[in-house]
Amino acid sequence: MQLSLSGHHVEVTDAIRDYTNSKFEKIKRHFDKVIDVHVILTVEKLEQKAEATIQLNGSKIFAEDTQENMYAAIDSLVDKLDRQVRKHKEKITNHR
Repeated sequence: MQLSLSGHHVEVTDAIRDYTNSKFEKIKRHFDKVIDVHVILTVEKLEQKAEATIQLNGSKIFAEDTQENMYAAIDSLVDKLDRQVRKHKEKITNHR
């Protein structure tokens, strides 16, 4: 799984990078056919926004979340993506 992390109006520190990597391991644990993950962290006034696009075999999954804390935004983002990835996995296994 290739993880690229970028920030708009925010510096991506080693702590944020390590935290994001550890959280996205949860998605890889549920579905091992994740090819690429692109995460964008944005700060706009008082809102911390995290958005991600996951490239799977044959499809893409997108999610975003806005919170007051960047770590909370990353947590909620990973939860949303995890639900979508599990749904995609069930859809694939049920139809084949």
